[in-house]
Amino acid sequence: MTALALDIGATKFAAALVDSSGRVGESRRVQVPDTGVWESCRTLLAEVAGERRVTAVGIGSAGPVDVTAGTCGPLNIPEWADGFPLVESVRKLFPEAEIRFAIDGVCLVLAEQRFGAARGVDNVLALTVSSGIGGGVISDGRVVMGRTGNGGHLGHIVVPGQEEPCACGGFGCVEAVASGKSSVRWARRQGWAGTTGVELAAAARAGEPIAVAALARAGAAIGTAVASAAALLDTDLVAIGGGFAQSGELLWGPLREAAAAHARLKFLRELRVVPSELTDQATLQGAAILALGDA
Repeated sequence: MTALALDIGATKFAAALVDSSGRVGESRRVQVPDTGVWESCRTLLAEVAGERRVTAVGIGSAGPVDVTAGTCGPLNIPEWADGFPLVESVRKLFPEAEIRFAIDGVCLVLAEQRFGAARGVDNVLALTVSSGIGGGVISDGRVVMGRTGNGGHLGHIVVPGQEEPCACGGFGCVEAVASGKSSVRWARRQGWAGTTGVELAAAARAGEPIAVAALARAGAAIGTAVASAAALLDTDLVAIGGGFAQSGELLWGPLREAAAAHARLKFLRELRVVPSELTDQATLQGAAILALGDA
């Protein structure tokens, strides 16, 4: 049996072979092109599969998705905005394969519970804070999928008092306020001259006031959203990963403070908010779990 894992991200595709334990091998990545998106993805899958007979494919995709229809429409891939028939397209490439498909947040939380900070925990929120913000939920040991497969779309929890427009069409979503890209946009409006989340974090560590304020603003928004989600779901642990989440204590301090300030109900007093133990291959790891049918 040959199993593949595929990660459809907002800015990149990644694919890898999966071993019998559900772990991924060395992955290959390509940037998402402006046009010819499926052609790029198809080439990547064919290269990873080689001449092997593929019998299972696990797919984690940025959302929104429609798991029943097998379509995805990531907000940052305009060519797929109306819903691309991803499962059908992969099936044409590997007609003998069992294909299992989920939003990337589901893959993230599966990987976090199997391999990361949430091992042995039955009530988990997992967030990734990077160019966007996504997440997944395990409640009473079961992955929350929802009606269309978009359960756990935590990036679109609304942060009180925020009016930032979001790519989803709404405003005040935590993704629009606190992602790496959103934080850079806010800092640049205040006069900061940098262009990336990595630069923003470095500027904050160097004591630049606008950068410090940007990270504090992002951390407070994430912490507020986490407390709201944890109260709704009666969660034990929140694991937060992603590139922008690695910005250090200037992000994490305000994040923890906001979470503690809002998570005041008795059943939330033991809530743990911790860094993810996974690498940037978390979605691939979760897709590998899907591929083997272990979710």
